[in-house]
Amino acid sequence: MRLSASAHTARPWRIHEIAGDFRVEDVWALPTPGGPDDLAVLVRQIADGIRGGVKGEDFVSRVLFAVRWKLGALLGWDKAENGVGTRVASLRERLPADLRGGPPGPDLGSSPFTSLYQRDDEWAAEMGNKTVHAVMHIGWVPDGAGGYRGQMAVLVKPNGLFGAVYMAAIKSFRYIGVYPALMRSIGREWRENAAVRSVR
Repeated sequence: MRLSASAHTARPWRIHEIAGDFRVEDVWALPTPGGPDDLAVLVRQIADGIRGGVKGEDFVSRVLFAVRWKLGALLGWDKAENGVGTRVASLRERLPADLRGGPPGPDLGSSPFTSLYQRDDEWAAEMGNKTVHAVMHIGWVPDGAGGYRGQMAVLVKPNGLFGAVYMAAIKSFRYIGVYPALMRSIGREWRENAAVRSVR
């Protein structure tokens, strides 16, 4: 379920002090019901998915991601010189001392994402290319029914007019194809993993 930006901005996340100049692009409630200490399980699942690439039964999502990465390769959007640490400084440079000294979160392999920090109730990872500097923020929130669930926010800082036009151009693709497929995939894998955990 898509949520309003206030579902993210109203919570006391540490990301606000680090990425205050980024725009909240999307906020989603994740289909991941659990207990108060299950964020680490969700982070592990998402990190495994990022390292392994887009997989599973969601054909539309796989095609859209494949098209995006192919375009990026052809047009040079994702070259190293356009990424974090080159075109834009890493947000790790903004981390306060307590977060800089803590665990950054999982290694995301050769994916475009790099973990920034991980706490008991939130995890953030960043990526950058020629179009945007972006943050994926995963929080763990009460679900209003006595349990907890994940919440994903995407924060972006477009790279000038080109980045703003790019974000506008892909908006319908994100809402029609990418996000619904991603939510199904996350929910399916969460249920499968929960069944395995309950057997152990």
